[in-house]
Amino acid sequence: MKKKIKVLIVDDSAVVRQTMEDILSHDPGIEVIATAADPFVASDKLKQEVPDVITLDIEMPRMDGITFLKKIMNQHPIPVVVCSSLTGVGAETTLKALEYGAVEIITKPSIGTKQFLEESRVKICDAVKAASLAHVKRISATIHEVAPKLTADAVLAKASSKAMIRTTEKVVLVGASTGGTEALRVFLQALPPDSPGIVIVQHMPENFTKAFANRLNGICRVTVKEASDNDTVIRGQALIAPGNRHTLLKRSGARYYVEVKDGPLVSRHRPSVDVLFRSAARYAGKNALGVIMTGMGDDGAKGMMEMKEAGSFNIAQDESTSIVFGMPNEAIKRGGVDSVLSLDNIAGKIIELT
Repeated sequence: MKKKIKVLIVDDSAVVRQTMEDILSHDPGIEVIATAADPFVASDKLKQEVPDVITLDIEMPRMDGITFLKKIMNQHPIPVVVCSSLTGVGAETTLKALEYGAVEIITKPSIGTKQFLEESRVKICDAVKAASLAHVKRISATIHEVAPKLTADAVLAKASSKAMIRTTEKVVLVGASTGGTEALRVFLQALPPDSPGIVIVQHMPENFTKAFANRLNGICRVTVKEASDNDTVIRGQALIAPGNRHTLLKRSGARYYVEVKDGPLVSRHRPSVDVLFRSAARYAGKNALGVIMTGMGDDGAKGMMEMKEAGSFNIAQDESTSIVFGMPNEAIKRGGVDSVLSLDNIAGKIIELT
């Protein structure tokens, strides 16, 4: 029998603690071993039993979540899922938590928290499972499916074989999930200012992608911004798909641009890497370069295979530098990858190919 994922819930709200415990305990692969109202209580719980994953509120009395996270990562690293508000301030603080080692984000509103969390039970359980795979690399673990898993057909039909208008401009499409915020920082910082246009799907909640893009823009030589509908894909700029919206690559003549739209969850995600990659297969073909990075699950594997069939060159991050090797591994196994590279070598390969 497979060992259950042991979880410690740390949140100053009794309602959140109870709701989170109810949600996680109903998943057959998860066991809540304790809850704590603040980091001091949590520290006592950790002395009694070490969990596989901690869910951690950011704003708490006596000690804030960021300080506690630093202590955990310095003394006894444990995968942490941060539980953060949807406000702009909350987004900035949560990005700091990701920089300090947190691996996933659960969002909560300032009001109606109990209902919101209950409606997000699939995402919450998936976030905990993804975190449990970080570091220990238990990628072969079977994930308990609790919701239908749609394909990119739900957003964009597969392309016909009709010829496209010829253009030589290259465009880079990137997909990432768990551990991707740090991987994208390394990748984008290594690119020169005249790099080919880039479109990125990073699995991240709504209201966090803009703060993430702004943070990267301040430390990279390329321009980084959250994608808006009809933004042109241009050299020297990376567009990051907004949370909770699908982002597709489109083309008008020789101009590449993005379409940002609503739609159902695809491969359990919105935005979905599969949707972006399928649109690249349709509208860019041989001019596309695909990159799939660290993350749990298989979002992007089908789309990357479609890109390869359309003539693109595809790169996967290797296991040794991936926080979770799930997404790259699935793409490799399905035959859609041309080159498997360490994180530090991906940017160089992109420049070599363009």
